Amino acid sequence: MNKIIALANQKGGVGKTTTSMNLAASLATLEKRVLLVDADPQANASSGLGVDVKEVETSVYDCLINGADVHDAIFETDVPGLDIIPSHIDLVGAEIEMLNLQNREQIMRQLLRPLLTEYDFILIDCSPSLGLITVNALTAADSVIIPVQCEYFALEGISKLLNTIKIIKQKLNPKLEIEGFLLTMYDSRLRLANQIKDEVQRHFQELVFKTLISRNVKLSEAPSHGLPAILYDADSVGARNHLALAQEIIDKNQ
Repeated sequence: MNKIIALANQKGGVGKTTTSMNLAASLATLEKRVLLVDADPQANASSGLGVDVKEVETSVYDCLINGADVHDAIFETDVPGLDIIPSHIDLVGAEIEMLNLQNREQIMRQLLRPLLTEYDFILIDCSPSLGLITVNALTAADSVIIPVQCEYFALEGISKLLNTIKIIKQKLNPKLEIEGFLLTMYDSRLRLANQIKDEVQRHFQELVFKTLISRNVKLSEAPSHGLPAILYDADSVGARNHLALAQEIIDKNQ
């Protein structure tokens, strides 16, 4: 099943970009054709997968605002089967530029839907906000993964995100589903982490992925080398976690 999945949480520092990069690389390792769309102006997913952001001539910004051909923005990564549409700092001002465009919430959908014939999965790494670019991503997506870090204040803001998803479902994208809540930065030794895990699982039940993303040094180190964890250290806990998550998503969507 060909699918567009957005990764969204307006709270920063929840492991969203780390998950986007490593899940994309893991799906490609499991022989799926994957496109990662970096819709975060910080462009961390782009640099984390080895793209020199300063050298990018056509980014997601050019496609959204200037109507550039989406194929001109696609870069191959070092992971066979994984391509990326990089971001650009100009994306910061894109929301203001989009205000006057027709069907402004649908631009990303029109951009990405035709690419589903070329990819099994298209993942969108959203910025930590609920602005117009994130609304575009959720309107384009079939489902959304919500990363939740196993730390204090983890559930803060989740109700606001769920409310945004509900509004988008009602007004823009009736087919939008929650793919799952993903517990990140989990440390089994910490009582707080276990309390939050139990709370999220009790609250959202079968919507929570069985796979947990543990705290892992290699996961933090890998992006500075322009590599996903699976290429940086395939035996690391972080690489194994994301491979398990990728397999869980594939099984769920068969």
